[in-house]
Amino acid sequence: MYSPAIAVVTRETRMQGLLARWGTKGAAKFRLGAARDHQRSLSSSATRKSTSADAAALSVQARDSQVAADFTEYEDEDRNYREALNVLNDELNLGYTVTHVGREYLANYDFRGCVAVVVVGQDGLVANTAKYVAGVPIIAVNPDSQRIDGVLLPFRAHQVGQVVKQLLKGNCSVREVTLAQVELNDGQQLLAFNDLFVGCSGHSSARYTLTVGAKTEPQSSSGMVISTGAGSTGWLSSMFNMYRGMANWIEPPITMNSRDENHTSASYSDHSLRLTWEDPKLAWVVREPFRSKQSGVSLVAGMLDDGEELVIESLMPSRGVIFSDGVEADYLEFSSGSIARIRRAAQRAKLVFPKTTATVVR
Repeated sequence: MYSPAIAVVTRETRMQGLLARWGTKGAAKFRLGAARDHQRSLSSSATRKSTSADAAALSVQARDSQVAADFTEYEDEDRNYREALNVLNDELNLGYTVTHVGREYLANYDFRGCVAVVVVGQDGLVANTAKYVAGVPIIAVNPDSQRIDGVLLPFRAHQVGQVVKQLLKGNCSVREVTLAQVELNDGQQLLAFNDLFVGCSGHSSARYTLTVGAKTEPQSSSGMVISTGAGSTGWLSSMFNMYRGMANWIEPPITMNSRDENHTSASYSDHSLRLTWEDPKLAWVVREPFRSKQSGVSLVAGMLDDGEELVIESLMPSRGVIFSDGVEADYLEFSSGSIARIRRAAQRAKLVFPKTTATVVR
């Protein structure tokens, strides 16, 4: 049996990263300055020779001023994050065991005994957490609203205690977000909140056989992206931007006549795909497919309806990979002999939102 608990998922701040690398704030600040000195020294010798002593002194002062500004930014960001955690400690004094879980330990922590998981953002931390919490409701906190947009972070630290109480009473709005799943023929699995990438590590071409429904095609490309509704405004949208830009370059967008004055060519050519977070469909795109004697380009993009799947067999003797949500370090090896099946996951991510905003957040 598990004792009811609340897990607080945290991340390392940039200041903590600097201290882990250089030991002290003084050493870290010195290193930032030294890096700018090195960059300044790479300027042309002609420029250096023509610079007066006064100008050189001003350059050093400007460098020192910028380093100080950057370092203050790191300190402010770190302080705000720590203050949010301190507030959370008070807010979560509700009689439950509270455990702090660092981002690097998500894959190893057992969340099954949790009544809620509190994620102290950024947004990417919510996406990464959702894959490991097995459907436990996620309360996402924006620790620094001046620096973080927080599309997935609807709450502030001082609200969390009340939100947990309302959640346990069933009085919160919970959005069930579709996840994507890949399963290999050896049983390994990986979930994705935003998207899956299937390809080759580095810049080599990915070689594989793609099967969609009754159609099968050997391909050579820079990899495939399979997106959920939550991810449709991210990596997937950037591929639409590329498609639109190249189409406009080859054939400029049609100019609207006076009867269509309320429309613009930009809106006319906006073919971006938008799915809701709850949509069970997955969108897939082959990046930069290459036509050759051994590879085709007839299967380039499409939609997987609920219950459908992609089957991808690796033809790469080495360096084939599958990772999710941009986390390259947490990957499945996908080299020759591996077959991947990609579909909508049975598990969904449960994100808690205030009732007044849950229906409008995209």
